[in-house]
Amino acid sequence: METDPLPRLHAEIRARRDQLIALTQDLIRIPTLNPPGLHYREICDYLSDRLSAQGFVTALVRAEGAPGDSDAHPRWNLIARREGAGPGACVHFNSHHDVVEVGHGWTRDPFGGALEGDRIYGRGACDMKGGLAASIIAAEAFIAAFPDFRGAIEISATADEESGGYGGVAYLAEQGWFDPDRVQHVIIPEPLHKDRICLGHRGVWWAEVETKGSIAHGSMPFLGDSAIRHMGAVLEEIERKLYPLLATKRTAMPVVPEGARASTLNINSIHGGEAEPEPGYSGLPAPCVADRCRIILDRRFLIEEGIGDVKAEVTGLLEGLKSSRPGFDYSIRDLFEVQPIQTAPDAPVVRSTGAAIERVLGRVAEHVVSPGTYDQKHIDRIGRMKNCIAYGPGLLHLAHQPDEWVGVQDMEDSALVMALVLADLLT
Repeated sequence: METDPLPRLHAEIRARRDQLIALTQDLIRIPTLNPPGLHYREICDYLSDRLSAQGFVTALVRAEGAPGDSDAHPRWNLIARREGAGPGACVHFNSHHDVVEVGHGWTRDPFGGALEGDRIYGRGACDMKGGLAASIIAAEAFIAAFPDFRGAIEISATADEESGGYGGVAYLAEQGWFDPDRVQHVIIPEPLHKDRICLGHRGVWWAEVETKGSIAHGSMPFLGDSAIRHMGAVLEEIERKLYPLLATKRTAMPVVPEGARASTLNINSIHGGEAEPEPGYSGLPAPCVADRCRIILDRRFLIEEGIGDVKAEVTGLLEGLKSSRPGFDYSIRDLFEVQPIQTAPDAPVVRSTGAAIERVLGRVAEHVVSPGTYDQKHIDRIGRMKNCIAYGPGLLHLAHQPDEWVGVQDMEDSALVMALVLADLLT
């Protein structure tokens, strides 16, 4: 091939600009809402038809038995593979096809895929159907420009990233789809800005803390023991001791935004006492002292912290209350935990993508780490694939927002970066 692949790839992608727009619109118009998991098979069939026409061999894989999978809402995933003219590495583009609930505040049809100027609007436009479309156009443009490439290209569209990825990438990783013997480079086109390479993410620990009391009539609360008051003491200790401690912890990881370079804790929910009434119930609640109160903790931790120490900070606080507060008792239950991960800055896919960004955009790529987890956790932990990054079009702060959008030029630029990575790794 010629010394510089950029001109040919640029021409191929520019010629596909209308296809890029139409593909993104089509994907947005398939409302793959999670929960509960709508239209997963429909979007996989759509992509299978398109990629099969481009010479890809496609497979539809249902994550049977995975969390969320049911006959009413089966968890379907697509994997498409195009073999080159000879042996070589495999570059895999992984995108999730599910989107979060619409929410309130939209001024456009959330599943209309409207094009206004340079922007395509819709739920999932940014997170991450624009990235999925860009990776497909990048692969098609590269194959057209260099049909004799060596190795293989894979494109996957996977389920349930928004709810942990267990019906998608985690299941596929368990089945060996991301084994380093068959896949050597992975790019996840999450919306992290077109001039950034995301190397990984912070760790996460979710836990349920329950305080215990005893029920009594609300007119004689002295005969009972309020679990809500006990939880109030827990919350006071968190405010007084734990939050100040977390604010002192800082990481050398390039986490964005700046506030996420510290350890953080969010209390996702709190509930105590009687169950919420059914919708439409107009009566008063019964007068009872709450005998149970629960909170869900969402603790994000740094690569410099150990998960054992993270948990001990909370259990130490609870044990302190148990020894000092009359009647205090609690239980704690782990819900979910993921270790922090960070791909080496000199990993092959990082170097290749960085060089491509510099060529396309004329500036040095910024290395970042995500404040929250995404499907790299399963590729790393289960698939044992360390040569993995997130790179794609879109502005991260638009994800899950009303009037979510993705820029057409950003998608085109990102597609060109991805195509250059293919040229570097497969020719």
